[in-house]
Amino acid sequence: MTTVMKLDNVTLEYPVPRQYRKENIQPSGIRNISLEIKQGEVLGIIGRNGSGKSTLLKVMAGVFPPDTGKIATRGSVSLLAGVGVGFHKELTGRENAYLYGALMGRTTSQIDALIGEIQEFAELKHHFDRPIRTYSSGMKSRLGISVATAFKPDLLLIDEVLGVGDASFRKKSEERVKEMINQSGSVIIVSHSMALLKSICNNIIIIEHGKIADEGEPDLIIQSYSNLLGIQTN
Repeated sequence: MTTVMKLDNVTLEYPVPRQYRKENIQPSGIRNISLEIKQGEVLGIIGRNGSGKSTLLKVMAGVFPPDTGKIATRGSVSLLAGVGVGFHKELTGRENAYLYGALMGRTTSQIDALIGEIQEFAELKHHFDRPIRTYSSGMKSRLGISVATAFKPDLLLIDEVLGVGDASFRKKSEERVKEMINQSGSVIIVSHSMALLKSICNNIIIIEHGKIADEGEPDLIIQSYSNLLGIQTN
């Protein structure tokens, strides 16, 4: 099966602020991460806050270059993270959708064919033609999910955002991602929803202190993570 992304000993560390260097605090970030993502694979990433999950996704997306190590990518990669990340606040939702599509290598005619679907899925109605700066956080998130999934990248990176919106929109978003997976798209997802990860992932990794602490089948790794949290909280 085709490899869509491979990481080989990738490290990115954030320096410890000068005022804390005497306290023996370790640099944050990710260290010596090696992964291989195959076409159609769904990888879940779990870990405590600050463990390096979001940093890992941003390195995979090319937002941050690694300090050391290599990343090889085949095909298009899209990062879905945070509220309105990647949108130009002075442009309208429609203009941002066209800009996003162009960055994904789509032609104007290809974007034209999807723009109605993007507007409908995001449930923005007339707000679609208003500047992003006028949007609520929920509206930005809905547009982000709609745009990222409509263009069907070879690898979609998701950082927690499937938990936004009301129950109806969350269900719709999860169904859209599952549809993409069924069409042999690859997904890497960071989520605190163990039920969601169990339902869509082939494998899960635990990130602890910037390193892969464990990896394997969802049921086994979720149990391992529960044990880890139990050890940490006792």
